[in-house]
Amino acid sequence: MDLKTSYYRRSGIREGAFGLAIALEPNLRRDRVSYRGQLKSPLRFREAISALHEVVVSDLKFHPRDKSAYEAWKREEQAQEQSIRKAATDAKKTELHSQARPAIRPGLEEDYARLRKEYWEARLKYSRFLQRTDPEIWRKLVPCDPVITVAPDCLFFECFSSDESSYGCLTVNRDAFENERDVSLGTTNVDYTWDLYEHFQTLRSYRQTTFEIDPGGFEVQTESAGQHREEKIDLPNSWLRGFLQLQSAMTLPMRTVSIGKEGLYNLLAYLKRHRAAKSPRAIRFELNGGQAPQVFLEPWNQKVPCDSRPWPGNRNESIRVWGRDRLQVLSRLLPLADDVHVGLLGTGLPSFWMVTMGEMRFVLGLSGWTANDWTSSGALDQLMPPVEVREATLAQIAVAFQASPLQTFASIVSQTQLPESTVAAGLNRLALLGQVIHDLPARQYRWRQVMPTPLTSQQVGEDHPETLAARSLLSSNQVQLTRNEATPNGMRLLEGRAGGSQAELLIDGDGRIVRGRCKCSHHFKNGLRKGPCRHLQALRQSASAITRPDNLDSWYASFGNS
Repeated sequence: MDLKTSYYRRSGIREGAFGLAIALEPNLRRDRVSYRGQLKSPLRFREAISALHEVVVSDLKFHPRDKSAYEAWKREEQAQEQSIRKAATDAKKTELHSQARPAIRPGLEEDYARLRKEYWEARLKYSRFLQRTDPEIWRKLVPCDPVITVAPDCLFFECFSSDESSYGCLTVNRDAFENERDVSLGTTNVDYTWDLYEHFQTLRSYRQTTFEIDPGGFEVQTESAGQHREEKIDLPNSWLRGFLQLQSAMTLPMRTVSIGKEGLYNLLAYLKRHRAAKSPRAIRFELNGGQAPQVFLEPWNQKVPCDSRPWPGNRNESIRVWGRDRLQVLSRLLPLADDVHVGLLGTGLPSFWMVTMGEMRFVLGLSGWTANDWTSSGALDQLMPPVEVREATLAQIAVAFQASPLQTFASIVSQTQLPESTVAAGLNRLALLGQVIHDLPARQYRWRQVMPTPLTSQQVGEDHPETLAARSLLSSNQVQLTRNEATPNGMRLLEGRAGGSQAELLIDGDGRIVRGRCKCSHHFKNGLRKGPCRHLQALRQSASAITRPDNLDSWYASFGNS
């Protein structure tokens, strides 16, 4: 998807006669959004926005060892051989260039899709190199600038990590500012530079700090276009889909567990001092109705002291979530935190860590695994509404936000006169299309368009074809699991038949496929390098025993004890 941005100038912190001014430059290609106000507590804002920065630059995917020095030595050793081959290579190039260009052949679009994927893989590899050697140039490769929304009651900043696994949202109440002026409500992208982060660190309590989303660019956009900085960003489908999947997951009813700031500190401190050598590397929540929740770190089975407030649920559950290394971005918020809650959807599904800090709130959303890959997509799909919501229903829910962009679930039900299950499914769909965001700490829904124009289902895209085919095999009862047993080293061995193909796989304690064997063409060509084939995915999902409700009412009732 192409995203066009235009900025009048760079964002930055500028010194004035009375102190510092944080000037964020809005995207001129979106509706006018502006705001000016003086921060009452610059230091608190500095720490919170710095934590959001850590989410933007977060990339915890596996990176191989840096062998650049060794490769340089190899090149020197091969210099003599290359000089001998050079003459023959140049002659061949001349011959090839002299040949007539072939006519456009069938299958060009398929080749384009394949080469485009190769391009993005090379770009991400180059991005990791620049992150180590030149942070300023690397920042230009971050797919999308953060999104800021000026709402009637607050300002909130949203971002998505470069490894497509972490979502961050910082909400600042409007009463954290004084002397407000030039207020234009709406949502826009803001220019975000590495220097701006460095300037944030210069904020001090003894200097007056003015926060502004500079409206000047909108006032001069009729002048020479040369004064604007134009950018055209080709958003990867995986980035956009991952961002919106976490958004839609936030609208689902979830178990909210209080762990307190002491619990978060104990969790981060233990993880800072210890590193697991084997799977599973999960955080396990033991929830018993009317009792204080218990939190354990695997594989040590270490109990983490947490808040003693009882969990209000009425059923006993054990939920395991992953992505705990990414929680370190919250450590900078510990001195500001008043309370900490965790929103849980289920084992292996996204989790949402909510930190309240007086006039500010921070939400960190973590996908099931660091890589937004094949392991948890099927499980997350099981939580989505089982039927497609009608366009008329979505329009009816959208009308409810015209009176106020901030609504509670009960108020939407009251205005639309729709069943609760239909409203829940509609809000989930609108979030997936980038129209609605669920403010988890406030338990309210906000109308917010993440892109300049409403997104369509085609732009959001579908899952990988092998994943879609695996779901089809499961729904048509073409999967037969013949072996499901634990191994002495903590792995799990699965064997069975899916869609007429015999397959077997080995999964670790984190539910990831370690090894697999299948006779289909996809596995024969690619192995696990491009994700497991449909047969391996179908066997793994069959072993997880996830059942999908068949109608909206049963789907909504499944969250009744959340």
